[in-house]
Amino acid sequence: MLAGLEMVSSGEILIGDRVVTGAPPKARDIAMVFQSYALYPHLSVADNLAFPLKQKGVSEPERSQRVLEAARLLELEPLLDRRPRQLSGGQRQRVAMGRAIVRQPQAFLMDEPLSNLDAKLRVQTRAEIAALQQRLGTTTVYVTHDQVEAMTLGHRVAVLRDGVLQQCDTPRRLYEHPCNVFVAGFVGSPAMNLDRLPFDGTAARVGEVAVPLPGAAASAARRAGLSEVVLGLRPDALFPVTAGDSNAALRLSCEVHLVEDTGSDAWVHLDAPGGPAPLRLVARADPRRLPSVGERISVAIRVAEAHVFDPASGVRLGD
Repeated sequence: MLAGLEMVSSGEILIGDRVVTGAPPKARDIAMVFQSYALYPHLSVADNLAFPLKQKGVSEPERSQRVLEAARLLELEPLLDRRPRQLSGGQRQRVAMGRAIVRQPQAFLMDEPLSNLDAKLRVQTRAEIAALQQRLGTTTVYVTHDQVEAMTLGHRVAVLRDGVLQQCDTPRRLYEHPCNVFVAGFVGSPAMNLDRLPFDGTAARVGEVAVPLPGAAASAARRAGLSEVVLGLRPDALFPVTAGDSNAALRLSCEVHLVEDTGSDAWVHLDAPGGPAPLRLVARADPRRLPSVGERISVAIRVAEAHVFDPASGVRLGD
């Protein structure tokens, strides 16, 4: 719809102060970077970059200058004479971005531009896109299924589910104040621990342990007459403690189910007593002192970092 390829059923689209809702695609002054790169295989890199300028009737001297500027910006100068089949995936992606940049549009639309790259190249290209957007200062609408991309690239992130907007906010706000269970579970890696637990008016119960809820959330749950709540805890809000650790007032006894050691970080998957079936929790651990699978450990909870949701609607309680 932003590009003009789909009809708008309601509302308006503005680019700057200009309403473009009914404008044809060529009149919108936007540039699109596709998931599949969409390069012309019979043209060189230089000709691919120059193509949109040629279509707009830009003079040859100006075309050459703008192509060279984009190539320099994206480190494509040594590749200008090559054809797309002679390029790696990352190089093709940079050419696709360069073709958009030479147009100097009002806005960029990027449709999952990194999905065809391998993991290492995706991280590298993601950093390049972030630096490039910062230098150009051009509004960019970036579509992705990768929440790490969204959180690291976006100044504002819109989370959609089945075509319905769930929340639009800064990455930090999405992480710290998700508006519902879907956003809470989608944003963050590893995902937030989300469990439906009995509520006694002040606390949620995990087995024999009562986890006191933040005051505003407990009040909202009482007003709604809830006997259960969905308690959300980030893995960072759970951490193994020793018997002699006096800083951890609220402890949960758990059995280690799985250990993930990534070098700089470590995560332990835990079985906690929670009723007929144990609750599965993920907690951050010190990679230098990792427990063993099958070991029983104590885990402390940072209650102030708890998130509470209505089990029926999934909506956040308390704010």
